[in-house]
Amino acid sequence: MNAPRRALLSVSDRTGLVDFARALASLGFEILSTGGTAAHLSEAGIRVTSVTDVTAFPEVFGGRVKTLHPKLFGGILFDRGNPRDEAEARENAVFPIDVVAVNLYPFEETLRELSAGPGGAAGAESASRLIEKIDVGGPSLLRAAAKNHAHVAVVCDPADYAAVAGEMKSSGGGVSDATRRALAAKVFRRTAAYDAAIARWITAATGGEPFPDRLTPTFTLGSALRYGENPHQRGALYVDPASPPSALARARVLQGKELSYNNYLDADAALFAARALGPRAVAIIKHRIPSGLATAARMAEAFAKAWESDPVAGFGGVVAWTGTLDAEAAVALTAKFLEVVVAHEVAADAKPILGKKPNLRVLVVAEDVVPRPRLEMRGVDGGLLVQDGDLASDDPAGWKVVTKRSPTEAEIAALRFSWRAVRGVVSNAIVVAGESATYGIGGGRTSRVDACRDAVAKAGARARGAAAASDAFFPFPDGLEVLVEAGVTAVAHPGGSVRDAEVIAAADAAGVAMLFTGTRHFRH
Repeated sequence: MNAPRRALLSVSDRTGLVDFARALASLGFEILSTGGTAAHLSEAGIRVTSVTDVTAFPEVFGGRVKTLHPKLFGGILFDRGNPRDEAEARENAVFPIDVVAVNLYPFEETLRELSAGPGGAAGAESASRLIEKIDVGGPSLLRAAAKNHAHVAVVCDPADYAAVAGEMKSSGGGVSDATRRALAAKVFRRTAAYDAAIARWITAATGGEPFPDRLTPTFTLGSALRYGENPHQRGALYVDPASPPSALARARVLQGKELSYNNYLDADAALFAARALGPRAVAIIKHRIPSGLATAARMAEAFAKAWESDPVAGFGGVVAWTGTLDAEAAVALTAKFLEVVVAHEVAADAKPILGKKPNLRVLVVAEDVVPRPRLEMRGVDGGLLVQDGDLASDDPAGWKVVTKRSPTEAEIAALRFSWRAVRGVVSNAIVVAGESATYGIGGGRTSRVDACRDAVAKAGARARGAAAASDAFFPFPDGLEVLVEAGVTAVAHPGGSVRDAEVIAAADAAGVAMLFTGTRHFRH
């Protein structure tokens, strides 16, 4: 067993590979490699031994089988120092492999690329491409090396090459037990995530179970946060590798201070609320509750209308806009104290204006062109709650007028807006609005009556002739009566209370038009 030390390098991502191989060669390692990796290293002037020279078996089936051989896996897995294993290794001419550097076929990247295309990842051609990106030998090599990490250093991430090479140089060719353990743990996280991504795609592609027997979400560390909701709580942002550019977690930070845990929560709530309204919509959020929502052709106009809904709560808020942030809007935004602004794009002439507020965080998120499912997860003690996001389309054609008076065309327009707006408000949710802007919002209350009082108090005189939406039914007439007293003339809510008849009677007595939507939009 006095053969030169060997390192097996077989990668899809060749970032940093040449420098790592040179470092290993300088330490006396014989470099074993496969196909394209071997050619890449040879072109760089590095002496390489092909794995086929070790296995005496060619790469076959278009490269699907090239490393799955006992002489390679035996060299990785046998227990050094175990007399029986060492005897078997000698008998079978199996030589130890002490370093394994492998990264996997880019399945997740290919899936993300196909999903972002016009046809999505569906179809036989896409399926064929994805199947070919399912690595078999790579995960097997990584898992074998990670299992035998007492003797083998395994590297699955090019970002670790420099540190591993540096430690090996300083120690004469080895790495510490702690480093080998850390590298092995990283391998098992990587292969678990890889398998989970494949399983998730196959399940979705076959129209499989929405909630399978095992939930295996996979996320990669996006960034560490200063802290969680409070300074004594740790926090981090993890990113779904399959998520598209329209996902908030993939936002491009144009400027501003480091984002906090609460910034992300509010930005997510703002983007959800704005997208629920559609194109050219502004949402102003404070503590995950909208203080103002509006639509307009120009962002500056929409922002002004949304701000008027609650000028006090907007201070220090988070703003999302489903469109391009232009110079006019930048002037309006920087005139207020805001924490975060999210937009689909920022115009060139707006950037220097925003730059005058260097602490203002500005995020750019791609437009959500193709509607996509949203899986929501929340931790509970010892478990995880999972649900589909509330993205179902509303169908005003199916709404039912339940009062003697039908709403006017203007009231219908205001009801449609308020019903879209209520989706982004935390329960109990009441929105008093016109045709394109909220006038007052009541959300996050334990009492629907209190939510009604909040909404009309913020709306003030603008409640007269306005419409209102409630995310759930009125359990008693009292909440409706608060709205009626303030001057609201049309109301939309799901209906379904045992006291619906009493509520309808109260609306008829006041001459208010009422619609039952048949759909609830609780948001906790």
